[in-house]
Amino acid sequence: MSELFSGQEGEPKEGDGSMDCKPLLSPAELPWFALQVRARYEKSVATFLEGKGYEWFLPTYRSRKRWSDRIKESDLPLFPGYLFCRFDPQVRLPILKTPGLICIVGTAKIPIPVDLAEIQALRTLVNSGVGRQPWPYLEAGQRVRIEYGALAGLEGIFLHEKGADRLVLSVTLLQRSIAAEIDRSWVVPIRSGSMTRTESVALRTLARPQSA
Repeated sequence: MSELFSGQEGEPKEGDGSMDCKPLLSPAELPWFALQVRARYEKSVATFLEGKGYEWFLPTYRSRKRWSDRIKESDLPLFPGYLFCRFDPQVRLPILKTPGLICIVGTAKIPIPVDLAEIQALRTLVNSGVGRQPWPYLEAGQRVRIEYGALAGLEGIFLHEKGADRLVLSVTLLQRSIAAEIDRSWVVPIRSGSMTRTESVALRTLARPQSA
């Protein structure tokens, strides 16, 4: 099972030169932001942020690579080049000084928070231990809700490919997705007033009985 790399909830410490003023929000109210970092710097940036007292989240998956004489397993970021951090956007200078950081994801140098529901869904998935992997970004498809198991309550796009059923979750701000392996019997379709042809086909596929 891949490890959930998550820092401790908190905020920059006073008196160490990392803050010019007190945060305007309590730790529980702070929004999540996506940080773009240099290649393979995700874990070192997370360690640095934790040392400064920030809460961070680096979702990973277990990768298996076959070598000539062995199989190597390692935990890799689900969103290579990115991790998530909770902080007050009005006091972001300490974040910008983080070694290995490229930028805080946003528009016109203004940080844009990540949807809290998307962060919560990712944390639920990682903590569940269900198999997962990076996936091409999906915007359209049959939306479903998981009714049973460790992922109960999660909503995403249902995908059946190469004999496997998957739930696709996305971070809209990053335009990136991940896929979790699920059992078809766990999900129910989320019906809307109108569906596209793609969604209609996906719904019929979802409802089709599995072969023995």
